[in-house]
Amino acid sequence: MMSTNFGAAAKDYAQFRAGFPDSLFDRLEPLIEKVDGRKVVDLGTGTGTLARGFAIRGARVVAIDPDNRLLAEAKHIDAGVSVTIRYAMGKAEAIPLADNVADLVCAGQCWHWFDAPVAAREMSRITRPRGRVVIAHFDWLPIPGTVVAMTERLIERHNPGWRLGGGNGFHPESLPDLRAAGFSGFESFSYDVDVAYTPNAWRGRIRASAGVGASLSLAAADACDRELGKVLAASFPRQVLAIPHRVFVIVGRLG
Repeated sequence: MMSTNFGAAAKDYAQFRAGFPDSLFDRLEPLIEKVDGRKVVDLGTGTGTLARGFAIRGARVVAIDPDNRLLAEAKHIDAGVSVTIRYAMGKAEAIPLADNVADLVCAGQCWHWFDAPVAAREMSRITRPRGRVVIAHFDWLPIPGTVVAMTERLIERHNPGWRLGGGNGFHPESLPDLRAAGFSGFESFSYDVDVAYTPNAWRGRIRASAGVGASLSLAAADACDRELGKVLAASFPRQVLAIPHRVFVIVGRLG
């Protein structure tokens, strides 16, 4: 897998990556116990998009990420929405928490970066009996003829080592490892939403992506960004771009 460093793009990551939509939490509600007052642990939190959604709904959230630059941006966002989250540096494979402390453990848009069997066992270790696990994804969709499809081709030209394009937004790959770690009773759901981006915001989103800002040199990322700006102006001259996304979620229970 290519080397990534999302902290190098932390500012763009915080400003331009669309967080999980509120509708995700509405759809989760029938599948999990009320989170108000419950302890939630969010792994690979990045700038806290999933953690913040639970905290806004009354959960006591601990959010963990290995990059302090992303956590600093998360805290800045929290201050703007008057929410309190406890942040800690750490990895999903070595969660810096005691056993049986979480009512719900979650990971948003990051499972593919984990050592999955180890992370699943760690998630099981910190979860209380009958506690819940939530694995959530929020992917752009490279539908032919769209801005996304064009953008993926451009990223591949600038970064031939990037292998995350062409996805369909469905992610069942966590299931075998979660099941082996003691989780069961799985349910899943998915739905599609369009996210509005201005052309400049879309450029920022791509700078914050794994294939550009998190893996290319600054000069190479700038070259990709400049070309994207030219292509958008020539082929998608709109004030607002509707970017198709898919939400995909797996919910399970320990035991």
